[in-house]
Amino acid sequence: MYHTMKKTALEVVQAMLPITLVIVVLQFVVLDAPADVFYRFLAGAGMTIFGAFFFLLGVRTGILPMGRDIGAEIPQHGSLLLIIAVGLIFGFAVTTAEPGVMVLNNMAVEAGADNGSALVIVISTGMALLFTVALVRILFGFPIRYLLAIIYCIALILAFFTPPEFLPIAFDSGGVAAGSFTVPMLLALGMGFTSVLARRSYLSDGFGLIGIACAGPIIGLLLWGIIVF
Repeated sequence: MYHTMKKTALEVVQAMLPITLVIVVLQFVVLDAPADVFYRFLAGAGMTIFGAFFFLLGVRTGILPMGRDIGAEIPQHGSLLLIIAVGLIFGFAVTTAEPGVMVLNNMAVEAGADNGSALVIVISTGMALLFTVALVRILFGFPIRYLLAIIYCIALILAFFTPPEFLPIAFDSGGVAAGSFTVPMLLALGMGFTSVLARRSYLSDGFGLIGIACAGPIIGLLLWGIIVF
């Protein structure tokens, strides 16, 4: 446990310290922002470092092992309906709790978008549906290259019919949904899922889940834009 804490703390400091130092230097050389704004930045950077440390520690000690165990357990019941149910529930719940989705929702509302809660629901539903499709793909061994081509071709076709002002939010949603909370949980579940299936590879089947799932929010918001706007 001590080794994990030490390693996590070192990684967080290495990741956060450079950008913090760059902004501090810019403050005195270029920006000259008001003192209260600069002090709030320092306080926020400190809280971010501590928050990232505890978050990553929790991911490594709890979320990843639990996700792998759940993923390894569900195929052993031999029920396709169970796999679909778990994929939908986990995909929706994890995405709803993703901090990046909350940030995108708040910024969209501030920019004038109506009904911010609907935005979160559409993103989470799309992520859940495509994550479930990714699990079923592993089960049946469907080549990932074809599935990715089909999914993103659908997204590109829909982009021609979505209102222009809605298009950037839709494509940003895919990256936002694949955040620091979503990726570890869903990827760990997928790796556990792959581990108990015969003739399945961690590299060719365990990965690619997030790439497929990220198209869900994009397609969902594109369709929402076409239907609602």
